[in-house]
Amino acid sequence: MSDTVERTFIAIKPDGVQRGLVAKIIAVFEQRGYKLVAIKMVCPSREHLEVHYDDLRGKPFFQGLIEFMKSGPIVAMVWEGLDVVRQGRKLLGATNPLESEPGTIRGNFAIDTGRNVCHGSDSVKSAKREIAHWFNNDELCDYNLELKKSIYE
Repeated sequence: MSDTVERTFIAIKPDGVQRGLVAKIIAVFEQRGYKLVAIKMVCPSREHLEVHYDDLRGKPFFQGLIEFMKSGPIVAMVWEGLDVVRQGRKLLGATNPLESEPGTIRGNFAIDTGRNVCHGSDSVKSAKREIAHWFNNDELCDYNLELKKSIYE
């Protein structure tokens, strides 16, 4: 594999968990060929969420977003693979589900921006920050994906 193997942070938001979409969302990433290196269900604190969404702090929807994200469990994951940050965003679809292509997670499972079922890192830099914020190093599993020779040259 090349130097563009990356890790990204993907979170299934409370609406995705409540709607029973966890397995379907995981399947999208697995079927694409990405390697799951960390997963946990969490009920994060307000403080944890405010740090995660710090770049949105001045937005009028910030407090509502924090309240929503505190409304139920979140499935936090780290995925690894070739260009996974950019490709993960493509798999999720546009932030506004009405602008998402059919076949994307949001295009298939969401209608409203405020209930768009998933969060995905938007850059390699933010992925590194988000992964470190949600996971300790000992929670990240480095292992050989046996299918790698069927996915990569």
